[in-house]
Amino acid sequence: MSRVLVTVLRAGIVAAFVLGLFAQIVVVPATAAGEVDAFPPYAPLQVPYGTAAIAGVGCVQVALVAVWRLLTLAERDAIFTPRALWWVDTVIGALAVETVLALVVGGHLAVGGHLAVTEIPSPDDGMDVVGALGAALVTVGVGASFALLVVILRQLPQKAARLQAERAGAV
Repeated sequence: MSRVLVTVLRAGIVAAFVLGLFAQIVVVPATAAGEVDAFPPYAPLQVPYGTAAIAGVGCVQVALVAVWRLLTLAERDAIFTPRALWWVDTVIGALAVETVLALVVGGHLAVGGHLAVTEIPSPDDGMDVVGALGAALVTVGVGASFALLVVILRQLPQKAARLQAERAGAV
């Protein structure tokens, strides 16, 4: 594996992780507070939706750490080991948790916006629950797609590890 490529990938991982921290500490709380200031009926939703957003970013950060570890294993030619599969499982788990979070938010928006189990107010300035619901559902679709893709890709190192073990046993 090219040393330059690994360095560039690691720089991207660090940048994404730091950006995620900034989003968790500054952007999400400030945006949630700004929405509540602009439209006070959103106040009861500030903490649960803000927490879901921060946790979603945290899931991405967990996946980034796992990818970093997988890069390290690839550098050491240990990518076809059970330890590597554990890190791949970590990525799958993080994607699954993020997808469930988005599904819960989407479900709450759908139920609260249309079935009146929970009343989610909508300001008169054109912002509507439908846009947030659409974003949550797109996130569910993308998260589920990536999780399934990684599940499929996980089978490749498993097969390679089995073949490597069989080859070592034959020699």
